[in-house]
Amino acid sequence: EWQPALKNVSSSWDVGIIDGLSGWTTSVDDVPADTISRRFRYDVALVSALKDLEEDIMEGLRERELDDSMCTSGFTVVVKESCDGMGDVGEKHGSGPAVPEKAVRFSFTIMSISIRVEGEDDGITIFQEQKPNSELSCRPLCLIFVDESDHETLTAILGPVVAERKAMIESRLILSVGGLLRSFRFFFRGTGYDEKMVREMEGLEASGSTYICTLCDSTRAEASQNMVLHSITRSHDENLERYEIWRTNPFSESADELRDRVKGVSAKPFMETQPTLDALHCDIGNATEFYKIFQDEIGEVYQKSNPSREERRRWRSTLDKHLRKNLKLKPVMRMNGNYARRLMTREAVEVVCELVLSEERREALRKLMDLYLQMKPVWRSTRPSQDCPVQLCQYSYNSQQFADLLSTTFKYRYDGKITNYLHKTLAHVPEIVERDGSIGAWASEGNESGNK
Repeated sequence: EWQPALKNVSSSWDVGIIDGLSGWTTSVDDVPADTISRRFRYDVALVSALKDLEEDIMEGLRERELDDSMCTSGFTVVVKESCDGMGDVGEKHGSGPAVPEKAVRFSFTIMSISIRVEGEDDGITIFQEQKPNSELSCRPLCLIFVDESDHETLTAILGPVVAERKAMIESRLILSVGGLLRSFRFFFRGTGYDEKMVREMEGLEASGSTYICTLCDSTRAEASQNMVLHSITRSHDENLERYEIWRTNPFSESADELRDRVKGVSAKPFMETQPTLDALHCDIGNATEFYKIFQDEIGEVYQKSNPSREERRRWRSTLDKHLRKNLKLKPVMRMNGNYARRLMTREAVEVVCELVLSEERREALRKLMDLYLQMKPVWRSTRPSQDCPVQLCQYSYNSQQFADLLSTTFKYRYDGKITNYLHKTLAHVPEIVERDGSIGAWASEGNESGNK
């Protein structure tokens, strides 16, 4: 039972898998509407997840020596939400209805459950998900045949999910756990999104925009000049305000002035996401960048201006062959997590250095990778303050050193430009860790492996 009853949600309790369009059938063209999406009702899925954790909750109360007959209210549940597009999911030779050959999957993970006891200021944590990035803790809510770039269809289908989530934030769940009725409230944190999805949900321009960051208002040029000193300013509410300004243009400004005022918010933010950094895509984005630096160093770009396409192709094939021979690392079409993890090692840098002629450049590459490997555990680990306290303390210093190296030795790549994830890695990690306690735990991996 929910108190007050959930707005916009039917009161029937025997709910199975429902048609994800929830009555929007007229709004989606070209596709037989009843085939396009299936989902669980959000509140029902959460109740089911809590019942699965019933033993863990009771165990947690016992471990904390709390009298379970006294603990009937004041439970808080923190939920991580993830959403990701899946590429080619076409049938090979079926004759089903004509649906898009792409899909989007939305899922959630119960991250922690805590209880507030009379006389205590802070909540006592009675359950903490030990493997927040495993597909086993990641519960699917909704499967949709839609291209994640098709904003209209995506928002039409996730609309009811957003409505249910909003209703649950304003209500309490009364649920029987361990034989007694207890009251739970929910906090939702949308952190399992890659940057493309965040920009879409929050109404920001696409990732090639001059507004490089989903956390701060910096432009690409500013971010490459000042690589380290930025703080998180964007939020869902502010994006909504900025959209209103964009829509109404109250100061009758020109398009360029207006865009500068709203810092690239040019669509209506649809779903609240938590401004954070996705550790998995951070890995992949930065490895792509290092891979390009390696090619440039093989071709000694720092001495040349504008190398031709042919030359670049040659360096790339040299690098690929060398990595394959010495590291058994097969070239990939698109950088993926596994390739990224193997490329970003001291061993890989040593192999690349064999192809670099100048000793000075080899030293610079080693130093760059060393600094990176010092920084990486901070945004990868589930609990950085316990897992890598030293690296956490040194993070700002290391990122400053890293930035100095990029803006001097590797200036040819970072003059006036920098990639989105590299900017976030250098500028925002300590602040997010301080606020959330972890970046790695909130990443999208569980959802991604569920997609597989």
